[in-house]
Amino acid sequence: MRFSYLKQIVEHMQHLNHITAAFRVNDTTIKLVFDRENSWNFEMARGNSAITIGEFPNRGKIYQAPFDVLLAKRLNRSTIQSIALHNNDKIIRITTTTSGSYKSETTVLQLEFTGKHTNAILLDQDETILEALRHIDENVSSRCVRVGQKLGTLPPPPYEPKEYPLDNVRNYLIGQFLARSNERLEQLKHEKKSLLFKRLGQLEKNLEKLDDESSLIEESEKLQYSGHLILANLDNIKPYEPTALIADFDGSERLIELPSGCHSAAGCAEFFFKRSKKAKQKAIGLHLERENLEAKIRHLQLFIQTIEEARSPEEISLLFPAKTLSAKQKNSDLIAEFWIDGIKVSLGKSEKGNIELLRNAKAKDIWMHLKDRPSAHVIITTDKQQLPDRLLEAAAKLCVDFSVFEKGRYLVDYTPRREVRVQEGANVLYTNYKTLNIEKG
Repeated sequence: MRFSYLKQIVEHMQHLNHITAAFRVNDTTIKLVFDRENSWNFEMARGNSAITIGEFPNRGKIYQAPFDVLLAKRLNRSTIQSIALHNNDKIIRITTTTSGSYKSETTVLQLEFTGKHTNAILLDQDETILEALRHIDENVSSRCVRVGQKLGTLPPPPYEPKEYPLDNVRNYLIGQFLARSNERLEQLKHEKKSLLFKRLGQLEKNLEKLDDESSLIEESEKLQYSGHLILANLDNIKPYEPTALIADFDGSERLIELPSGCHSAAGCAEFFFKRSKKAKQKAIGLHLERENLEAKIRHLQLFIQTIEEARSPEEISLLFPAKTLSAKQKNSDLIAEFWIDGIKVSLGKSEKGNIELLRNAKAKDIWMHLKDRPSAHVIITTDKQQLPDRLLEAAAKLCVDFSVFEKGRYLVDYTPRREVRVQEGANVLYTNYKTLNIEKG
């Protein structure tokens, strides 16, 4: 980020007097809410830092690291004493005070937009490090960033900064938010769609490799017919002969090949019956495998379309939650899990997944389904009586996105799981429900 821009931004910030809230919205972005009109994002990614103004649609994760706890404790509902550039470098220092029951505390939030040194550091009034977004050891950098130590200074920039005037600082910051969001959005779309297309291609190959069930059924019927013919002609079958000329059921003669190693005519018939049963079982297994593969393919196709229709990076990030389970614990392959504002939302990928969801959900969990049409079942895992509208709408949108390809408006019913009665499979009856109107596409 250019020094000239930072200087103009700091001048623009001089009218800000309070910090209402401070928290992380993603791994490297800190949001400072100054007032109703000013909610700013300080994006502290190394080599790609920025200051922007704009709202992130969803907080997929609530951060509780020591830095986040202290950030909220020290800066929430604080009074700003000064906002200034530090050391004539790309470093902003926001000095605040909070008044407690016994004493007031001074805190300095140092935001460093300095390339590889980019960091957010909390200091006390003596410039002792309270916490930092990134802790840096002495063997990694010329400056150590460790809790309890004095913060050293960075080497001065090796260039003379040029001036790049901004026509309107606020419009620039809003434009930066939109531009960076669109850039991240397209990058995420490409990255995630490539991953899913790879999975989709493998599933489609597996589907193409499956044997034809009708051929196996036809083979099973022929083998069974041969077994019945042998039973009808037991007296004409000579064991250990390779073939036998026997009468067909229509009176004509038929030459049939006998399996090797049969000790009796009845044993030959049993061989054909076993082969017939095996072919039939394989056909049934193939039918189930085909259904399973087709359900997975449809889910991935809906997944890809959902990514394509996403309007923000946060919508895509919501679809790919971080893995928090240990290696010994595995999610069901039949269920997709998402996290919205720290609450788990589960979705059935197929009829079997819907059945599993219904079976494992608790009475107070919230169940969702498209009104009057087949759809994925969705379960919000919660024991709360009232859920935020944003959470309900986000979960309902997942229900729509993973159920239908067509764009339009859809009604989604929701009710506690205790109000849902399973009839057969994933077919249910439900009462005491409410309805959301969700737009797709």
